[in-house]
Order: sequence, then C-alpha cells, then structure tokens
Amino acid sequence: MTDRVYKLIEIVGTSPHGTDEAIRNAIEKASKTVKNLDWFQVIETRGQIADGKIAHFQVVLKVGFRVED
Repeated sequence: MTDRVYKLIEIVGTSPHGTDEAIRNAIEKASKTVKNLDWFQVIETRGQIADGKIAHFQVVLKVGFRVED
C-alpha cells in the first residue's frame, strides 16, 4: 500500500433546489480546477429565506484531495 498525503480545502456550494444539488454543484465546479479530489465532508448547511420560504441552500464542504509526488 502506498503512503498518501492529502490536503483539505473548504468550499461552499449553492442551489435554489436543495442541499444535494448544492453539494453536487460545489464538487463539479471544484473538480474543474483541483486534481485528485477523493472525498468530502459536509460541515455546515444554511440558507436564505425570502417571503417566509427557502429561497436558496448553501452547503459548506471540506474537500480532500491527494497531493501528487
């Protein structure tokens, strides 16, 4: 088994449709500029309220990626 080193970054995904979509949006966008994404952890969920209804979801994620040799 190879020893691996990981780095963590924190990102925020958003969506007007739900937390799952907010997570997917964040991972998809991050994967375009960060290589070797391996896992994520939801840190915080919050949202915006407008007229007494949920208007937008925000999800804070820690994302781990492998550091290359």
